Amino acid sequence: MSKVVRVLVLSLCLICMSAIASASSFRLGDQGAEIAEIQAALASQGYDVTADGDFGPATQAAVAAFQSANGLDNDGLVGAMTYQTLMGRNMPVVSRSSNYIAKRIINSSLNYIGVPYVFGGTTPSGFDCSGFTRYVFATAGISLPRTADVQFEIGTPVSYDNLMPGDLVFFSTYTYGASHVGIYMGDGNFINASSSRGVVVDSLSSSYWASCYIGARRVL
Repeated sequence: MSKVVRVLVLSLCLICMSAIASASSFRLGDQGAEIAEIQAALASQGYDVTADGDFGPATQAAVAAFQSANGLDNDGLVGAMTYQTLMGRNMPVVSRSSNYIAKRIINSSLNYIGVPYVFGGTTPSGFDCSGFTRYVFATAGISLPRTADVQFEIGTPVSYDNLMPGDLVFFSTYTYGASHVGIYMGDGNFINASSSRGVVVDSLSSSYWASCYIGARRVL
């Protein structure tokens, strides 16, 4: 095996290991009894967190602080090593379906209703349309390209009648091709960073959006 091939194989293995580690970690946005147990364990060690079962920013900060204090990578994710160190037992299997991830993305997106539109914006201080979708998908560990036209080139094409929550919906607005993108929520609605109204929920059946709609992609 040549040196180049060995390097490529090693790189692919590292990427796969990273993806597996991320998928099998408790993280921001997760909810449930397991999260409450983690929070209770953190609180018992003096970290400022409430055992409410919701892995929010406060829990993420507490996890990162715990990791730093125990010589672990302080990424704010509760993976196998962090869980073992904190809980004193092996970590349970974390299973995530595409439906779970879609719900997580939509719940995350709703936190930004009312955030103003900023051309080129990629943070909660201001989003443009693709900056918004990219940011929200990243909260679920999914990386999207930066611009709407390139986002339109990834994933699997989805017909209008088969749209599912979490699908990316695309529109031709100020220029030819995919120039605007949003996240389908179900029931004919999608959330998007509108240039005139900021982050809002709109209907695909409204006269304006229906006339601009050009297709959808499924990346989950």
